[in-house]
Amino acid sequence: MQVGNQHSDSKDSSLNNDSKPLTNDDYINITIQDTGVGIAIEELDKLFEAFAQTESGKKSSEGTGLGLPISRKFVQLMGGDITVTSEVGVGTTFSFNIKITKVNADAIETKPIIRHVIALQPEQPHYKILIVDDRPANRLLLIKLLQPVGFEVQEASNGQEAIKKWAAWQPHLIFMDMRMPIMDGYEATQHIKGIIKGNATAIVALTASVLEEEKAVVLSAGCDGFIRKPFRESVIFEVISKHLGVEYVYEEEETTKTKSLNLTSDDFKIMPQEWLERLYHGSKVLDDDLILELIEEIPESHSLLADKLTVLVDTFQIKKIKEIIKSISSTNLE
Repeated sequence: MQVGNQHSDSKDSSLNNDSKPLTNDDYINITIQDTGVGIAIEELDKLFEAFAQTESGKKSSEGTGLGLPISRKFVQLMGGDITVTSEVGVGTTFSFNIKITKVNADAIETKPIIRHVIALQPEQPHYKILIVDDRPANRLLLIKLLQPVGFEVQEASNGQEAIKKWAAWQPHLIFMDMRMPIMDGYEATQHIKGIIKGNATAIVALTASVLEEEKAVVLSAGCDGFIRKPFRESVIFEVISKHLGVEYVYEEEETTKTKSLNLTSDDFKIMPQEWLERLYHGSKVLDDDLILELIEEIPESHSLLADKLTVLVDTFQIKKIKEIIKSISSTNLE
């Protein structure tokens, strides 16, 4: 590859008569050479005609005669052109130049790196999130996104059901679809926010509307945030962090996270023997539902143990739980 002027020998085709001479380093020049059968001089002028083929091309019975015309058009769109030299029995050389523009690296806009959330940082509250949407697929999407990283999640299919779930469960945040049958998200939001304790729950609207005016209407109904469908995974986690102050473990931090959440025998000293035996038998038969139920019995003052066990369940390392309990148990667990 060469940068600057490109000179060809006397067999160069005059196909780039329209190109301006290269007098500085504003072009990058590339040369490609082969040792094939070559092309006769008298055929070079029609080489770049659509559907035209040289004698060597016809003998090979391959191609349509469009490759070079299309390639030349691409190069011309980038401010350059293609030239060719060839000798029958020796080979062919193609050269093309592309106009380039120098830019300052600081002027290049860079997109922020999106980090993938894999868990919640330990020793945080057990955050509860209610998902309200009349479409089961939409609810399932958020459930599959939020549950594996450690959020407690419940769902509702309309505004009336959302109000009942909110009153009984008191979630920290609600993702509220705004257009639903029976009772829509606007009415449900106004009802919840109309109660004093409703202000403790953040409500984020989910809407497929592309109208900017819709955002103002949603916020005036009492919603604390606004997300358009379809949404990116990162947006959901950013919104949760904004309203609840949640801290995450990201994919590139997995080594640190694994170290900080390493389960040891000392972690179990706070739990009674009967609970340990139930946890052992649950881990022995790989009953993750039972293990998750037992995790909920751990006092909030020892949330780190709950976090460590949850990570082992989510990462399919239940066997490690069984091995640790067996090593410290004073009774026969077989």
